[in-house]
Amino acid sequence: MRISEILRGKGEDVATIEPDAKVRRLLALLAEHNIGAVVVSTDGSTIEGIASERDVVRRLNERGAGLLDEPVSSIMTATVRTCAPGDNIDDLRATMTEHRIRHVPVVRDGRLAGIVSIGDVVKSAIAELETEREQLVDYISR
Repeated sequence: MRISEILRGKGEDVATIEPDAKVRRLLALLAEHNIGAVVVSTDGSTIEGIASERDVVRRLNERGAGLLDEPVSSIMTATVRTCAPGDNIDDLRATMTEHRIRHVPVVRDGRLAGIVSIGDVVKSAIAELETEREQLVDYISR
């Protein structure tokens, strides 16, 4: 299965935030969209970083409540692992597990084309297993 199949099911909308936006705004965006990470981008199509709930919690522990008025760029992960629509989901699952990341932006022709979460990857694995199960049951029933 390819990343494009996940995007076909969930869509290509990606929440983004500008690097100079306050962490307080980041939290509001995460809550508003019920998501765990936001791509940091000045123009909505290039990737300057990614900021997640985990980034906020870790920095909040280090810096205290004043963090809420700092720019998102001060807490974001600047080195972002990405994938392409044609990439294999199994390879992405291995990358996410190995590097302990839960959100990977999808890039097509150098531009942001979607985002895949570990939940999306697990959901696709479950769907694939269900399809295989149905095929086996059908085969055995004949």
